[in-house]
Amino acid sequence: MTEKPCHLPRMRGGPEAVRAAMAMAEKFDSLEEHLEKFVENIRQLGIIVSDFQPSSQAGLNQKLNFMVTGLQDIDKCRQQLHDISVPLEVFEYIDQGRNPQLYTKECLERALAKNEQVKGKIDTMKKFKSLLIQELTKVFPEDMAKYKAIRGEDPPP
Repeated sequence: MTEKPCHLPRMRGGPEAVRAAMAMAEKFDSLEEHLEKFVENIRQLGIIVSDFQPSSQAGLNQKLNFMVTGLQDIDKCRQQLHDISVPLEVFEYIDQGRNPQLYTKECLERALAKNEQVKGKIDTMKKFKSLLIQELTKVFPEDMAKYKAIRGEDPPP
């Protein structure tokens, strides 16, 4: 099974990036609030419709108007968040009934594991280079002295 790369946004910059992230968080909070109100309104609408009585027509009309207003509010939030892209893998998590926040956690865990793996390779290559230079110095001392002089490591004797 091949691992899919994680597609998380990169955060760069100083205080400007923090302010931008906070502004974006406020927009998400606003959207979340509107969605929660909309879902609650639909739940209440379902209750009214399931036990509809002619006397509840006014309440039904009010809830329908709240639905229209709620959809308009959600559309306004959508316009503020038009430049957000969500990795398709997040939707796969949701379709599988998993928490989408696990995507970020698992991406970070995979990145840390890959980082450790690459660090191990780098350390191995450094050790190999050091041993190779030692052995080459034993076999070709003059050539290695010139090499080290060119590299600026050790001046030739």
